[in-house]
Parts: sequence; structure tokens; C-alpha cells
Amino acid sequence: MMTLPVRDVLAELPVRPEDRTGYERSKFKHWVDADRDGCNTRAEVLKAEAVVAPVRGARCTLTEGEWYSPYDDRYITGPSGLDIDHLVPLAEAWDSGAYAWTAAVREAYANDLGDDRALIAVSAASNRSKADQDPTTWLPPAAGYRCTYVTDWVADKTRWGLTIDAAEHDALADQLSQCPNTPITVSLAR
Repeated sequence: MMTLPVRDVLAELPVRPEDRTGYERSKFKHWVDADRDGCNTRAEVLKAEAVVAPVRGARCTLTEGEWYSPYDDRYITGPSGLDIDHLVPLAEAWDSGAYAWTAAVREAYANDLGDDRALIAVSAASNRSKADQDPTTWLPPAAGYRCTYVTDWVADKTRWGLTIDAAEHDALADQLSQCPNTPITVSLAR
């Protein structure tokens, strides 16, 4: 575990070129039921982040409820309008070092419930506009959330021992220069 100002954490991230060779989303098994309680990772995030609790039905089918999507600063009623975003997208993780991980480590990454910053319930529209982009080409439309977003990005990359490329470093540094140099605590996953 480490606690440092976010700009210091950014300075510690290794800067390397990215490579998408061999990437397939299926190499990251996701939405598993790791604790075998009948609810997969998607449902666990939805339950944890609801501002009005959903109704849980058979086989952990969730209905009703309400969520706040910080990417676009809006409330969403019902889980069908939500996606669970991998803050650092699976393709970006692959590009940044996950290509060398075992299938088990990639599965752990794709289902990371050990850090609230890793997976986030957001509007389907905002998640799909982001796709697999990094902060070089995409930031949340809600400008008031951007400092949190890039701070969490640095934390997630650090947690998993991922690298950043030069353009990503510059985009993060530029955005963080407009934000408080908040201390962040990161529990290393690997």
C-alpha cells in the first residue's frame, strides 16, 4: 500500500510505447461471480453504487433503483441505462502491460471489486462514447468530474503495475496541473 500526492504517483508510472498486438476482449473474462453469492461483478457494482437501492430478483436480476453517472452528471433510473465501465479500459490495460499477464490476473483485473475506483456504473451513452480511449482523447463530459477521473486513472494504473505512453503522460500531467495535488492511497494488486 502507498499514499502519495497524485502528481508524485504519476511521476512514478513507467512511460513506454503501447502495443495492441494480440488484443481480444475475450482474453479478459469478466462479470464473474467471484464470491458465489449469485451476483456477478456487474450486479455487485450496481448494488454498491445505487443511490436508491434496486430490487433484487431471482438469479440477482436487478430492477428499479437509481444511480448517479458522474461522467455526464446525471441520474439514471433502472439498471438498463447503465454500463459498468472499466476505468482503465481492457484494451488500454492490454496495451499497457496486461498482454504479459496470465488469464487469471486478467480476470482479476476485469472483475476488480477490491478498489472502488476500478469499476464504475455510468450511463451507457457516456461509456460507449469513451470506448477504449485514454485521457489523451477522452475525458468525462462533466468537467467537474475530470480531476477525480484522472486521479483515479493514475491510481488504477499504479494498482495494477501498468505503464503509460508519452502522450497519455502529458495529457494526465496537463489535466492534473488544473487539479488539487490530492494524496491518493493505492493498494497494489500485483
